[in-house]
Amino acid sequence: MKLIDGKAIALKMKEDIKRETSELKEKGIVPGLAVVIVGNNPASETYVNSKEKAAKSLGFYSVKKELDAGVKEEELLQLVGELNKDPLIHGILVQLPLPEHIDSKKILNSIDITKDVDGFHPENIGKMIIGDEAFLPCTPNGIVKMLEYEGVDIRGKHAVVLGRSNIVGKPMAALLLEKDATVTVCHSKTQDLAAITATADILVAAVGIPNYVTPDMVKEGAVVIDVGINRIEGRLVGDVDFERVKDKTSLITPVPGGVGPMTITMLMYNTIESAKRKRGDLK
Repeated sequence: MKLIDGKAIALKMKEDIKRETSELKEKGIVPGLAVVIVGNNPASETYVNSKEKAAKSLGFYSVKKELDAGVKEEELLQLVGELNKDPLIHGILVQLPLPEHIDSKKILNSIDITKDVDGFHPENIGKMIIGDEAFLPCTPNGIVKMLEYEGVDIRGKHAVVLGRSNIVGKPMAALLLEKDATVTVCHSKTQDLAAITATADILVAAVGIPNYVTPDMVKEGAVVIDVGINRIEGRLVGDVDFERVKDKTSLITPVPGGVGPMTITMLMYNTIESAKRKRGDLK
């Protein structure tokens, strides 16, 4: 068993991003990221502050727009429209969840696809599915980067994705398929679940249930990626019962310190890619 150190991989990527940012600044362009937060959800505020801190540490131009929980949908749409037109902003992120009176899909769909650094716009998702260049969702793309950093050959392997959310499960399956894995997606209606997950060379757990994945669900020598972040009695645990599962694996991500650090790093990665494209450094 070897731990996949998400913090260390994220740090290496951030060093590259910081270097590229300095090079872009010499050419007169500063990567700009705008984060919009509505209301005062403590978890969202913590996450947004982490993103802002990361952006500033890399030398980005960082903007945080804080709106009252009672803001009208039209006002939020207007703000996104203004950011779409702002030449100093290369990436726009609207922090979810939004208040119930706001249509999240409508807001996300209003973001310019060339600034959709979260990779949630239907057009970017569609391009991802057919293998065209697009901004890829940060958590699944971060997982692919982790596997590549660890030298995991994805081609021809059986990858099982546990969970089918639009944020992780579905795009994760698409990206693994693009890397030539044979992919199975499991969910709450899957029959004989353990029999399927136990055949996985690569198992990605993203169900949001603490310690859900037990040793009988894991193949000997599998690579196990734990996307879950669950708080139990004041500590964070994943979707994988880490202590019981770890010795069956060849590689496994810890919680915290595994997938989490990669998500914000990939957001920064997408933002600098957007800045480079605007300048014409990329097609």
